[in-house]
Amino acid sequence: MGNDNLIFLENIEWFDDSGNQLVQRIPGHGSGEIKWGAQLTVRESQAAVFVYQGKAVEAFGPGRHTLKTLNIPVLTKIASLPWGMSSPLRAEVYFVNMKTFTNLTWGTRDPVAFKDSQLGLIRLRAHGIFNLQVVQPVLFVNRMVGTQGTFTADTVEEYLNRVIVSRFNDYMGETLDSILSLPSRYDALAEALTRRLEKDFRHFGLRLTHLYMNAITPPPEVQKAIDDKSRMSLFQDMNKLMKMKAAMAMESAAQSDTNASGGMGMGMGMMMPALFSRYLSEPDPGPGGAPGSVAQAQCPECQAAIPANARFCPMCGHQQVIFQQCEHCGKNLTPSAKFCPRCGKPVNGKQGPRICTRCGAEDLTDALFCNQCGEKY
Repeated sequence: MGNDNLIFLENIEWFDDSGNQLVQRIPGHGSGEIKWGAQLTVRESQAAVFVYQGKAVEAFGPGRHTLKTLNIPVLTKIASLPWGMSSPLRAEVYFVNMKTFTNLTWGTRDPVAFKDSQLGLIRLRAHGIFNLQVVQPVLFVNRMVGTQGTFTADTVEEYLNRVIVSRFNDYMGETLDSILSLPSRYDALAEALTRRLEKDFRHFGLRLTHLYMNAITPPPEVQKAIDDKSRMSLFQDMNKLMKMKAAMAMESAAQSDTNASGGMGMGMGMMMPALFSRYLSEPDPGPGGAPGSVAQAQCPECQAAIPANARFCPMCGHQQVIFQQCEHCGKNLTPSAKFCPRCGKPVNGKQGPRICTRCGAEDLTDALFCNQCGEKY
């Protein structure tokens, strides 16, 4: 496209060659003089935020769009003589990558202290991966990207890692009984932690699509104590194990090979009708789901089902494209709002971070446990 040219209109588009970019501003450096009638092309996996005279005025979905400004070819350049031939009507476009960014990592930098019901006070490390997606492009640009020309997934990964670890520490401090039962609870822990992180991600217009826990590991000395406890349990049940082995050996000796194969065949014959019945009872949705189906979303205000591309809720009129949210209650605000219409608090009234009185570490404002020493606030 031509930037700040005198005559020709701009044709604005963007391709992510790296596969790791969340946002790209056009033009890449500073702002531009996008003219009346400039063409904006947005792909299926993108959204575009149009900023004119310093304000985000519109968010565009996939398709070709015509931009409207007061920059008229040739005439605006002549009228801009007092500003050194540079039009004061500045405009830029932020392209937001709406795809799901996968394989982002999270984990504790230092072991965190927890109180185990069987092993006492122990320190644990945890790590895993998560998937991220932008769902409110205007809110994401206004709250996290700012005026940066390029914003990658690596830039936001470190901050989100701190948020995930903080919420993980709070959840484990409230629910942890014993690490001896943790391996069987990884999926349940990941689901509960995802629900707890939903508000933190939604604050920036993001969505945590998936979160996985790869491992929660104690120090080597604690692992040795767990192994010793497992050996003791094995020795206590040795008598029962020997009796079971003896019974199995007697059962095997009483049956011949012919009887064993016949019994196996009879068992498979009895299982086949149930397997076929279950297979035939499951509907086949096909590769693309039901034909003619429309993607659905949920209104955050009244919880009604609405089309995924709706700009306003047809039930309550709530605006779906978020420009600004209240820091305290999360209510959607208009760009010029000074006070929240729901809770009445000032729009710019932000709270500072929480400082641990024991080790001096800095945590999130509403954290329940310190990320460094595990002290409860």
